[in-house]
Amino acid sequence: MPFKITSRIHSWVITGSCFATLTIILVAGLWPFRSPRNDVTWLNGENGIQLGRFGCIFSSAGFRDHESREDPSGSLEVWIKAAPLTKGRRTILAFEGPGEDSASFSLQQNGNTVIVQRKNLDGNGVLHTAEFAVREVLGGGSPVAITVTLGSHDTNVYRNGTLAGASRMMGQSTPAFAGRVMLGNSLKVGGAWPGQYYGLAIYNRKLTPEEVALHFGDWSDSRRSELAQRAQPAALYLFTEHAGSVVHEELGSQNNLMIPERYLVLHPEFLTLPWRHFRSTPGYWEDVAINVLGFVPLGLSFFAYFSTVRATRNAALLVVLLGFLTSLAIEILQAWLPTRNSGMNDLVTNTFGTGLGVLLYRAPLTRMILGR
Repeated sequence: MPFKITSRIHSWVITGSCFATLTIILVAGLWPFRSPRNDVTWLNGENGIQLGRFGCIFSSAGFRDHESREDPSGSLEVWIKAAPLTKGRRTILAFEGPGEDSASFSLQQNGNTVIVQRKNLDGNGVLHTAEFAVREVLGGGSPVAITVTLGSHDTNVYRNGTLAGASRMMGQSTPAFAGRVMLGNSLKVGGAWPGQYYGLAIYNRKLTPEEVALHFGDWSDSRRSELAQRAQPAALYLFTEHAGSVVHEELGSQNNLMIPERYLVLHPEFLTLPWRHFRSTPGYWEDVAINVLGFVPLGLSFFAYFSTVRATRNAALLVVLLGFLTSLAIEILQAWLPTRNSGMNDLVTNTFGTGLGVLLYRAPLTRMILGR
């Protein structure tokens, strides 16, 4: 049963704790309140570009039609230097998927492992994401040439011209490199890849092992102009500009890479369903714990307020509803903040944390301390 606090000091303490708790939660959920400047800089004294903590580059147009009936095979060559990563995956590059779907192709880094994701259709025409990981590809602090060749039913990954891993894919593959390409960031959620780009070539066919080795020699010996003439890629970027906000396509297609003034996500998520973000990893459960514990003070302080300072019927339900609405407001606003991710999983965990705060206040020891 609610009881009214008669001490003005107690009233001020509880009211102040409500205000402080709500302020801290809003700042933590929405900081830095706007999109940061795009952290992309040209390298000094050499061809290439550096992507920082919040950096992204994307093409001005798409490369292939998602509905194209052409051979879905293709190849990709990237010359990069990866920064050491301490936690989780980062997207090196990704191509847009059809409609609101996820990427049609994605190349990711997790430690020294390279992860390739591509789309395929099963016998019922359902779209799936096939994933292939190859260890010991990145690391060592030196530039590395990664080549990915995609066939109708196979994926091959080469490191510096040598085959590092191969995988068979079931079902029917979709066009490999379609839509716009995003370098250094995911298409739908924030989380930039901090590394360096020296070159990028895209092909509409599957390269042979001999071609991969020959192209690596061209890249390493700086014979890139010969590569453009002999290999005839669909697009080639050499990062030779050294300044400006455009990386020009070398073959005259006008599909240049753009460096926006501010960091962005091409297709930000909005209240994504919880199971879309689920990962059975320590990092995922750490985030869950933070989201739950972060809202416990809100439940504790506001239930104390509505039980003592301004005694209210159904105080517990009111406070849990307040926690839900606060979390909902944060998640809605996060859809416009590229450094944050809008998802319903946070909505569930934040509301649960608010409820735990209410239960904590109802504990006899808590009520005894507040009563004194």
